[in-house]
Amino acid sequence: MTPEDTFLSQQRMLVIAPHADDECFGCAGTMARIKHLGGEVYCIVCSVGDLKHYDGKSEMVAGSTREQELAQVMKYLQVDDWEVLYRDEETHLRLDAIPRRDLVAKFERECKLALDKVKPTMLALPVSSYNQDHEAVFRAAWTACRPGVPSIKPFQRIVLGYDNTSLFWSLEREKFHPNFYVDISGFLENKLTALAMHQSQMRDPIHHSSAQNVEYISRVRGREISVEAAEGYMVFRHVL
Repeated sequence: MTPEDTFLSQQRMLVIAPHADDECFGCAGTMARIKHLGGEVYCIVCSVGDLKHYDGKSEMVAGSTREQELAQVMKYLQVDDWEVLYRDEETHLRLDAIPRRDLVAKFERECKLALDKVKPTMLALPVSSYNQDHEAVFRAAWTACRPGVPSIKPFQRIVLGYDNTSLFWSLEREKFHPNFYVDISGFLENKLTALAMHQSQMRDPIHHSSAQNVEYISRVRGREISVEAAEGYMVFRHVL
């Protein structure tokens, strides 16, 4: 194996996603590559619930549909384990209304795949943005992975922020600037296939969150590092 493959094969990756599909937009190629190489991948999805898209259509997408799609994606990507934290309608799309301390406790020690239990070597967080749920999850997860005494609190040596197609609409000082890349040239189709399994969330090709645009972005990220396709991340912490 290449040094890069060896590195990824040794990772225990935990992806924290505000909603079902965020994990695919940001990390599905990396997740597929790590699993292919023999590493471990886990995923926490914070919330699923009924949702009426702001797209002129009248159909309501049921939370149960979102969760069924997520289960299909997790099985396809061969994720080691995954969980959904909240399924109630009061919480869905209102994660910012949860006291941060409570959300921190979920990520840190209370939920099934909490940091204290999984002890990930690589943690992937949603980058803070105008989306209130993404902001709340980032802030709480960032607090949960704060440094501590290693014998008492597990320390995540690699903490990354993952991409999302909506980040172009962030304020200029908050723009996404990747400085860590994962070559997914051999796993782009896995990423697109997994994303398409979130069928209820797929948009028309002109939309920034369409599968077509995800492919474009992946290929642009690839060209930034002279490969066919890549996923870009922001490094928040990398300790050797």
